[in-house]
Amino acid sequence: MLQKIENKLLEYIINEKVWTNVYGVARSIIALSFLLTLLINDTKVFFRPTSDLSEFPVCSNVSFGLFCIIPTTGNYIILEVIRFVSIIILLLVVIGWRPKFTGILHWYIMYSWNTAAITLDGGEQVSSVITFLLIPITLTDHRKWHWTKLKEDEHKQCNIYKKALCIISYWFIRVQIAILYLHSTVAKVFEEEWINGTAVYYFLEDPIFGLNPYLHKIFDYFLTSPLIILPTWGTLIIQISLFGALFVNKKYWKYFLLVAIFMHEIFAVILGLISFSLVMLGVLILYLRPLDKEFSSIHIKNKIYKRKEEEVA
Repeated sequence: MLQKIENKLLEYIINEKVWTNVYGVARSIIALSFLLTLLINDTKVFFRPTSDLSEFPVCSNVSFGLFCIIPTTGNYIILEVIRFVSIIILLLVVIGWRPKFTGILHWYIMYSWNTAAITLDGGEQVSSVITFLLIPITLTDHRKWHWTKLKEDEHKQCNIYKKALCIISYWFIRVQIAILYLHSTVAKVFEEEWINGTAVYYFLEDPIFGLNPYLHKIFDYFLTSPLIILPTWGTLIIQISLFGALFVNKKYWKYFLLVAIFMHEIFAVILGLISFSLVMLGVLILYLRPLDKEFSSIHIKNKIYKRKEEEVA
C-alpha cells in the first residue's frame, strides 16, 4: 500500500510541469501592479510625516528592509534613488528576464516597501507574501525568460528534489489564496451590514473610497433599491466559492477564474482599486490556472527571443 502511494507520488512529481509561462504571466502581472504604482506616484506619496510618526520611513518593527538598512530617514534623494532602482527591477520581472535572479529581488522590493511605506493598500501585502512563496520556484528556474516553453523531457529530467520543493511551494500558494478568501468571507458574515445586504451601499456611498460623482449618478437608482443586496450577498457567495475551488477538479478551475476576474474588475472600475485588482488577477492565475495549461499565444514571444539569441550567436 505504502509502495503504491510512493510510486503515485513519484509519478506525479516527475510528470508535473512547474516552470511554465503560467506562473510567468502571474508574476509579471503582480510586478506590473506595483510598477505602475511607483511610476504614477511621487515618492512623497509613500513617505511623509503623519500625526503619530514624525520620522519616515517606518523602521520601528523591521530592520531587514531596504529602507532600514540604508540610512534614508527623511532623505528624499535616497528614497527617490531606491524608487528608481525598484522600478528597474520590477521592469525586469515584468518582461520575464532571469527569474532565478529577479524572483528573490522582487520579493525583497515588495517586502521593503510594504513594511516601510505609509500609503499602500492590501495588494502590496498580498504581493510580498506570494512573491516570497514563489522563491523556491524562481530560484530553480534556469530559463532566461519565464515565457520560454520547456520540452516534455526537460520537465521530466529536472532534479526530483528541486521539483518536489517547487510543487510544495505551489500548493502552499494555493492554500494561502484559499484561506485569504475564506478569511474575507468569515470576517464579513459577522457584520450586520453584510447579513442584511446593505454593506455594498455603505461602501459605495463612502466619500473617500466610494463612487465618484459620475458613476454615482449612473448607479443612484440601484443604490437605493432592494437590488443592492445582489452585489452584497453575491460577493459573499463568490468568495466562499473561491475557497471551495481549492477542492475542485482542475478541469473546472477556469469557471471559478472567470467569475473571480469579473468580481475584481468590477472593484477596479467602480472603486478605483486598479493596483489591487491587478495583483489579484496575477494571484488568481496562480490559483486557478493549471501550470501545465500554458498560454499558447505567448510562445510567439518565445520564438522572437530564440531568433534574437541565434542572431547574436
